This record gives sequence, structure tokens and C-alpha cells, in this order.
Amino acid sequence: MVSVEAIRPELSDATGASAFRFLRQLRKNRLGVLGAVLVMFVFASAIFAPLIITHDPIQIMVGPRLAAPSLDFLLGTDQLGRDTFSRTIMGGRMPLLVAFASLGSALGVGVVLGLIAGFGPRWLDNLLLLIFDTIRSFPGIIFALAMIALLGPSLASVILVIAITSMPIYARVVRTQTEALRSSEYIAAERSMGAGTTRILAVHVLPNVLGPLLILVSMDVPAVIAVEAGLSFLGMGVRPPTPDWGGILNDGYNFIDRTPWMVLAGGIPIVLATLGFTFLGEALRDIFDPKLRKDL
Repeated sequence: MVSVEAIRPELSDATGASAFRFLRQLRKNRLGVLGAVLVMFVFASAIFAPLIITHDPIQIMVGPRLAAPSLDFLLGTDQLGRDTFSRTIMGGRMPLLVAFASLGSALGVGVVLGLIAGFGPRWLDNLLLLIFDTIRSFPGIIFALAMIALLGPSLASVILVIAITSMPIYARVVRTQTEALRSSEYIAAERSMGAGTTRILAVHVLPNVLGPLLILVSMDVPAVIAVEAGLSFLGMGVRPPTPDWGGILNDGYNFIDRTPWMVLAGGIPIVLATLGFTFLGEALRDIFDPKLRKDL
């Protein structure tokens, strides 16, 4: 009798490639290396922010309001006398927190619902697809503004909105992959040997759908950072006095004729973080997607 493992297809390169091989392939992609460096820089600045900042980022100082960059204030001060450099460094924590909390929640819920839709009865599949399409039918920014207006501006509201709008994408990807695997030979062999649905989904289906999902999540991080900064810029995201890149950009825009360095302090980190995650995500796609890899 042929064993299940003998006819089971190999897992994707995303789960089987060694760390050495991954680094060797990443090194060949110059934009990927640049993206990895930028991402590590963003993470390092967020993790070690308390060691990097030179002043309390929320301390109001009456004297040096809208001060120009100097040795004491590397990026000047805002309209309340707060150190812009310290606020920029500490502000990097909010976009990363929002991105990983919202996308992590969306990924977890999307995987569960996608597996249910792809492996469950047809009526349940149609119901879940209707829910996914209903959520995706609303324009993203309009849905976000409506939800935040209803719930009130806060960090939790931003995370919830992004998680809800991102979940259907991941759920549909998982559903499609699950339906494709459902009729495969090794799944049929597992059923004939008495394996339950839970074991089939956890052991045989889930590992094969995680690779494309992780690539998709890495590509979505820069979009989430931009959305979070945009909502904060509009005053509907993280509430003051918490440092945030979007809030710094908004403060700089209000005084752009007098303090252009505040716009640069809020805008440049957003650009660097977006480019870093975009380049790294594209490199991961090229490395882990067998259809796009040039070096097999």
C-alpha cells in the first residue's frame, strides 16, 4: 500500500528552504538587500527608541517653540516646543504596532474562515463568500472613515478597521488554495485511512497555504503603514500627545512656511519604511514563488 507521504507533494520553498539558501538568494537581489536593510533600520530604531531619543518626546517646552535644527534639537521643535527628533524616533513604534496587530488579526481570522469555506459544505462557502464580497464592496478609505467616526479615533479603531478590510483578501486566498488541495490524491488517501477533517486541514492543507499568505502579508505592510499615517494626519488615528509619523506630518503641514523640517521629519520615515517593506516583500516573492524564481 502506498503511504500518504509518498504521494504527498513537497511543501513550498517558503517552508522548506534553509536559512543559508534564503540568505544566498536574497543577496542576489539588490533591491531585496536594500529593503532588508531599511526594514532592520526601522525595527532597530523602534526597539531601541528609548536609548536613541535625546529628549522626552511629549515634554512641552515653552522656550524653543518651532526652533530650527541645532545640536540641542537635531530636527528642531514643534509648535509646543517638543523635540521633533525624539518624536520621530518614538513615532516609528505606532505604524509597526498597527501593521502587525491588524495584519496578524486579519491573517488569523482569514485563515480559519478560508479553510472553512474551502473545505466546508457548499452553502457555507457561498455564505462566507457573500460576507467577504460585502466587506470588500465598500471603498477602503470610506469604510475606514465611517468606522472611526462611529467608534471614535483611537489606536484600537485603526487596528480594527485595517483588520476587517484585510481579512477577506487572506480568506479568499486560503479558500482558493484549499479547494485546489481538497481533491488531491494525498487528501483522498488520508480520508481513506480514517483521518479527520481537523487533522487534514492542520497537517496537510495549512502548511501548503501559509507560504503565499506570508508573502502577501509582507507586501501589505507598507500599505498599512501608509493608511495608519494618513488617518493620523487627518486626526482620526493615534491621539495626541502620542508620537506618530502621521501626526508629525500634520503638525509640520500646519507650519510648513516656517518649519519645513517637520514635514521632512514625518515624511521621510514613511517613505523609507514603505520602500523597505516593498523591496523586501518583492524579494520574498521572487525567492519563495516557484513560478517567479530564476535560480531553481
